[in-house]
Amino acid sequence: MTTDASSTGPAPGGHAAEFPRRIVCLTEEPTEVLYALGESARIVGISGFTVRPPRARREKPKVSAFTSARIDDILRLEPDLAVGFSDMQADIAQALIRHGVEVWISNHRSVSQILGYVRRLGALVGAAAAADELAASLASRLHEATRQAATLPRRPRVYFEEWDDPPISAIRWVSELIGIAGGEDIFPELAAAGLGRDRIVADPMEVVRRRPDIIIGSWCGKKFSPQRVAARPGWQDLPAVRDGELHEIKSPLILQPGPAALTDGLEALQRIVREWNARRAAPG
Repeated sequence: MTTDASSTGPAPGGHAAEFPRRIVCLTEEPTEVLYALGESARIVGISGFTVRPPRARREKPKVSAFTSARIDDILRLEPDLAVGFSDMQADIAQALIRHGVEVWISNHRSVSQILGYVRRLGALVGAAAAADELAASLASRLHEATRQAATLPRRPRVYFEEWDDPPISAIRWVSELIGIAGGEDIFPELAAAGLGRDRIVADPMEVVRRRPDIIIGSWCGKKFSPQRVAARPGWQDLPAVRDGELHEIKSPLILQPGPAALTDGLEALQRIVREWNARRAAPG
């Protein structure tokens, strides 16, 4: 990848001034991508939820949450671009636009759209070649994971829960990653819905009827409690509960639609599915 020095000089075929020089990242994934591209010098503010890369929290001021932001603090940074995600940040975007700030709100929801997002963000900062290289590397990891999954003896049924009250099932990219890792999302029809409210499992007994072999919790900033899940009425005889197959994947690893989900998040899913298969094959 390129080094941070690339953001201080002219881009190939043009001038550095053609690209944004002072970027506020309202969510974690643009920060992660820009650091990976060697373009961190362009970032002047980040989300308070940013954990990747760890150095970003030390180097950049935190100016936003997810649904709120300190608009005055952002304006003092004099950004020429703010990058956010989804309708949940519409109010922040509107406030910044009214103050003359250019805003890009992405809405990528699938694995292929995450790869496209990497390429588009790279193009926005004049680092298209590096972004293509990063996206190709991520795609290669996905292909290898798919190949490994094809060698597994069984594909477990997986219930992924990103919130507990009300229970919300896996968003599209997570559902797809479960499949790539070798499992089967038990609510694929809900994964197609873009909004969280449309992925609410209205009848918890539907989980019982679909009998997941594995339950994975990623409660979006809140610690997953397998004991509470196992104690839900009617869930005691689920294969996942009976066999103690309740696992947590920390939300920053898999619920951010950026490279982390396609690397660390996918690896966590692969490990859970692989170890489930190993336990099924063990004597006794």
